[in-house]
Amino acid sequence: MIQKFTFLLLLIGLCLYGQAMAQEIGQIKKLKGIVYVERAGKSMTTAAGMKLLVADTVKTGPDGSVGITLTDNTLLSAGPGSTLILSQYAFNSTTHEGQFDTTVRRGTLSMVSGKLAKQSPKAVRVITPSAIIGVRGTEFFVNVESGDNE
Repeated sequence: MIQKFTFLLLLIGLCLYGQAMAQEIGQIKKLKGIVYVERAGKSMTTAAGMKLLVADTVKTGPDGSVGITLTDNTLLSAGPGSTLILSQYAFNSTTHEGQFDTTVRRGTLSMVSGKLAKQSPKAVRVITPSAIIGVRGTEFFVNVESGDNE
C-alpha cells in the first residue's frame, strides 16, 4: 500500500514538473508568409494563436514575418529571414518581476517592452552575435546581418 501511494505521489510530482517546464510564455498573434517554430529538435508549422514556450526558436522565411505577444504584454515583431530564440522567460503576474532573454541570430526584431521591463529594468536582454542590449522599458529595433553564425 505504501509503495502504491509513493508511486502515485511521484507520478503527480512528475506531471506537475512537466507542466511547469512547458509553461506558456506567449503566443503568435500575427504571421505572414513562411514562419515556423523549432521546439525540442522538431520543426513545427505555425498559426495565429500558437502558444510559445521557453527555448522555442522562431524562424521566418524570405517572405515571412511574425508578431508575438508575451504574457507580460511585451510585443515582438520579426521580419523576413529572421531567427529569434526565446532563451529565458519568467514572469510573476502579481509583482511583474522576472527575467527575459532573447537571442536574435539574424534578421530584424522590433520590440515594445511590457510589464517586466517596466518593473525590473535590468531583467530584459536582447542578445545578438556582436552585442547584448539591456532593455530599459522602451521601444527599439535590431537588425542582425546574415553571417556565418548559423
